[in-house]
Formats: sequence, structure tokens, C-alpha cells
Amino acid sequence: MPFLKKIYRWLNVRIGADEILEQELTGYRLPANINGWYSLGSVLLFALALQVVSGILLLVYYVPDADKAFASVTAIMNQVPFGWLIRMCHAVGSNLMVLVLILHMLSVLFMGSYKRPRELSWLSGFMLLNLVMAISLTGYLLPWSQLSFWATTVATNSFGAIPVVGGFLVEFLRGGKLVGPQTLGRFFALHVALIPLGIGALVGLHLFLLKRVGVSAPPFGLSDTGNQWQGDRYRYEDHPDGIPFFPNFVVKDLISICLYLAFLLLVVFFNPFIFFPKDAFIPANPFQTPAHIKPEWYFLANYQTLKIFPSELLGLTAQGVAMTFLALLPFIDRGRERHPLKRPLFLACSIGGIAVWIGLTIWGHYS
Repeated sequence: MPFLKKIYRWLNVRIGADEILEQELTGYRLPANINGWYSLGSVLLFALALQVVSGILLLVYYVPDADKAFASVTAIMNQVPFGWLIRMCHAVGSNLMVLVLILHMLSVLFMGSYKRPRELSWLSGFMLLNLVMAISLTGYLLPWSQLSFWATTVATNSFGAIPVVGGFLVEFLRGGKLVGPQTLGRFFALHVALIPLGIGALVGLHLFLLKRVGVSAPPFGLSDTGNQWQGDRYRYEDHPDGIPFFPNFVVKDLISICLYLAFLLLVVFFNPFIFFPKDAFIPANPFQTPAHIKPEWYFLANYQTLKIFPSELLGLTAQGVAMTFLALLPFIDRGRERHPLKRPLFLACSIGGIAVWIGLTIWGHYS
């Protein structure tokens, strides 16, 4: 279009658009042996954008009031045109975003991309995982159903096992002794304002670190699979013989995003209620405790850990130790080797840890 070309030329004269595009797209080189696992970062950005857009649309009709929240969600599902689609995409999308984030961290783990000098990238990603799970937890209460009310009650009760400050934390989160209207207000503020700001800041930091340090080459298909970064001075890890980001890798990103969107819509259209037990469609009743209340699948391992230990404090301590170890992994595993098959101790520990987490998740689901 001539008009758009004129605008582009006008911008090019003033900010050097041609130079920016060359530097950031066709001139930005990635490792020649890069694989599809690297696309999970772009899938996460797309999933996050979808959550923001669908969440804003839901805010148009949602009422954050204990007497009206459930009715407003019911109206969105049954009366607002395509409201059911927006709500299902938001609810199912939150679950899938956690799943993709876990897969992304596992790919980083097994390719050794967390090693020096990318410790800060790993830490920012680890904090993003926790914030995404936190925003999912706070959003869980907003429909004000039996499921969300009692699941939040159980989740906040666990903080009471922390010595000295446990009681204060529980009351601070709830805004009172019990889960009530004030809890809904606090969780709403966390869900739509405070936590999204934190996620946005960490995403910006994560992308900055990725761009500043450079993309790590996959250890597969290389003769030397040790960490290529040596010395104590900063340097950018470039790949002059690699493939251009645009259009080569952009096509891979788009394929991965389309696959994610197809799977999301497959669940939304054919079996969205996999994430919605029957108690999710009953208004919250503080005087009637459901027989079986369980958290979302990504909290089931935590839930089961608290049940198998003789006290909640021991369960929380075990989880804290595991999470701290995972956060500090780049500072613990300081070896140069990155190929997982050449790190038998790492491989055994990683597979064992994943197996324990999956086992606890299944156990928590059926217990």
C-alpha cells in the first residue's frame, strides 16, 4: 500500500527502521542446529498475550463482589455473545500455559542452558513459574464457586503451618480469619494488577537477558558439548554461521504457536470440562463443605506432599528445600558438560525427580 510505504519511509529517515529490521530479524543469527524446543518461549509469549486479552474481555462483565461474582460468571457463560468461548479460552489457557512453561524449563534443564553465564535467565524463569502459578491460584477464587471457595480455604490453610508468621500470613491473605468477600477483593487485586505487573517486569528482564547474553546452542549434534563460555569477562555468544531469525526460525515459531492454538481449541470445543469438576458450577456455600476438594493439577504434588508427612510443617519444609535446590541449580551444577547423556548423575537425578513429581500428582488426584 502506497500510504503505508510512505509512513515506513518517514520512520526510516528518523529512526533507521531498515537498520533495526536488519539487526533484529534477518541479521539476528541463531545456532544452526537449533530445534523446536526453543519455540516454547514464543509459545509462552503468545499464551500470555491470549490470557491478557481474554482476561480484559472478561473484566467487562465480571463483578468482583461475593454476592454477584458467581452470577456474573454464569451470565458470561450463558448470555454474553461468545462469552463462553472467552471464559473457556482463559480458564483452559491458564492450565496449558503452566504446562508449556514446565516443558520449557525442562528443555532448558536437559540441554544445560541454565549453566554459566545464564544463571540470571534461569532465576528469572524460575520466578516466572512461581508467579504464573500464583496468578492461576488467585484467579481460581474469582468465580466464587464451591470448588474455588474451598480450594482457596485449603490452600491458604497450609500457610498456617509456618512457624511464628503462619497465622499472620493466613489472615493477611484472607483479609480476615476466614475466606470471605474481603478475600475475593484481595485475590482480584492480585490477579488483575499486582501479579501481572510482576510477570510483565520479569518477562522483560528474561528477554533482555536472552538478547544480551545470546542464545545457547543445543548440545545435540555437536562434537564438543561442553559449555562454550569461558573466562570472567562478559562476551556475547553469537552464531555467525547460524540461521537468520527471520524468516527461518520465525516459521518454526509460527508452527509451534499454531499447534498450541489448535490444541487449546481442541480442548475448549470438545472437552473443556476436564478442568471443571461439578463443584465448579455450584455457588460458594461457606456452611457446606464438599466431600472431595482438590487443587489444580499443577498443585496436586504439593497437596499430596502435605498429606504424606506427619505434619504440614515438614511437608512445607520438604517443598521449600526442593524449590530452593531447583532455583539454585546453576550455582550447584557448575560442570562444563551440557549433553544430558554425558551427565549420568544429573540424568538419574532429573528423571527421578520428575518421576516423583508425576507420581505424587497421580497419587494426589486419586487419593
